[in-house]
Amino acid sequence: MLGRAVYKEIGYGNAAYMHVDVKSALLKLVPFLEENSLKMRICDAYRPPVAHKKLLEIIPRSKAKFFAETPEKSSHCHGTAIDICLTDIHGHNLIYPTEIDAYEKHFQKQVSIGRFDEFDLHLQKARHDYQGAPAEAIKNREQLKFLMESAGFEAILHEWWHYNIKGWQNYPVIEW
Repeated sequence: MLGRAVYKEIGYGNAAYMHVDVKSALLKLVPFLEENSLKMRICDAYRPPVAHKKLLEIIPRSKAKFFAETPEKSSHCHGTAIDICLTDIHGHNLIYPTEIDAYEKHFQKQVSIGRFDEFDLHLQKARHDYQGAPAEAIKNREQLKFLMESAGFEAILHEWWHYNIKGWQNYPVIEW
C-alpha cells in the first residue's frame, strides 16, 4: 500500500514472525482447514518498532489512521496480531469485501500525495458490519471471523483481515 517494501528496507525480508501463542492458536485451525480444502495466508504479523516508525514517517498518523500512533499501541509490535485470509487449496484468496488492507493499486498513488477521501470511503467496505458486498464475500468474512474467534483471537471492527490474540495488551513490545 505504501509503494515501498518497508520490512525489506530494514532487513526483515518477506517472512512473517509471530508470538508462539499466536502460532499455537493458529495451529488449532489446521484440522478444519484440511477437512475443507482451505489454507491460511498471513499477510502481516510481527512488526518491529523500527518498521512501525518508518510506516508513520511515510504516512503520518495525522494524515490517515492506517497505523497505531506508537509501537506500544500496535498489536503487531507485540507479535500478537496477524492480517490473514483464507485461500483455496491452490493458494488463491477467497473472495472478501476488499483485498487485505483494502489495497487497490490506484489508492497507493492517491495516499502517497496526501489524498485520502476516496480511500477512506473504500475502507468502509473493510468493516465487519459492512453488508454491501456480494453474499460470498460476506460469507467468507464471517467464516474467517468465526474460525479466528474460536481459536482465541479477537477481531477489530474496521479491518476484516486483522486479528489479535486475546489479551494482547499484556504482551510486551518486542524489540528485535
